Amino acid sequence: MRPIYEENEETLEISEEISSHISPHLHKSMELVSVTEGSLELGIGTELYHMEKGDFALVFPEMIHHYQVFDVNPCRAIYALASPLLAASFTRELQQMCPVDPVIPSKNVHPDVNYALRSMLVYPAHSQVHVLHQAFIQIILARTIPLFSLTDKKNIGSGDIIYQTVSYIAAHYTEELTLPKMAHDLGISQSSLSRVFSGTFHMNFNRYLNEARLDYACNLLLHSDGTILDIAIQAGFESQRTFNRVFQERFHMSPREYRKSV
Repeated sequence: MRPIYEENEETLEISEEISSHISPHLHKSMELVSVTEGSLELGIGTELYHMEKGDFALVFPEMIHHYQVFDVNPCRAIYALASPLLAASFTRELQQMCPVDPVIPSKNVHPDVNYALRSMLVYPAHSQVHVLHQAFIQIILARTIPLFSLTDKKNIGSGDIIYQTVSYIAAHYTEELTLPKMAHDLGISQSSLSRVFSGTFHMNFNRYLNEARLDYACNLLLHSDGTILDIAIQAGFESQRTFNRVFQERFHMSPREYRKSV
């Protein structure tokens, strides 16, 4: 999934794919997850929630989350990233609250939820079907939010160093950013911050930063007409050459090839 979106866009991106480990991150979008095969672990903050086939989960905006797959058998799931602007009726809940437990067991998932998810898969996110997307998201939220026990987002680990790290990257990844600068701004040592990246995210600072920039660049490649150079600079890369190299390492194709292939 692509976790970074323009704040003012009414964006939807949805796909059914094989699940894999995804490091802790957050974004301004809500994330909808429906397991279609196997089992999946969804982490919110410091809690881990088990999901089986048919289970549904809703990750509210600005909540740190990650995914793990422990099952030896493949896990598939529908993942949808949707801007809160698609769900104006639920603005207060999405912006101020979050579920105590984000998972709804399959037996409690209303058929309308699965119908809406499957219907959204039919319509590409870049097609002119905004009204349909908005209607399907509203249906899903109307059938799921009343089932959650909600709590104030302020109660969920806002002082935790992992939360601060993810939040800082999400706010500054398009800027000129270094490990020393980030450590200084967070008021911790460089060595402590390095241990957060290696121990929690299983990657170093530069790789985590580039992953965030690549996710944003992919969104721009799909949803804008910007040149490759403009997108590279907008995403925070110092040059198109660096952008092309990092993009090739992750996707095994150039940004131009990626734009044409999707």
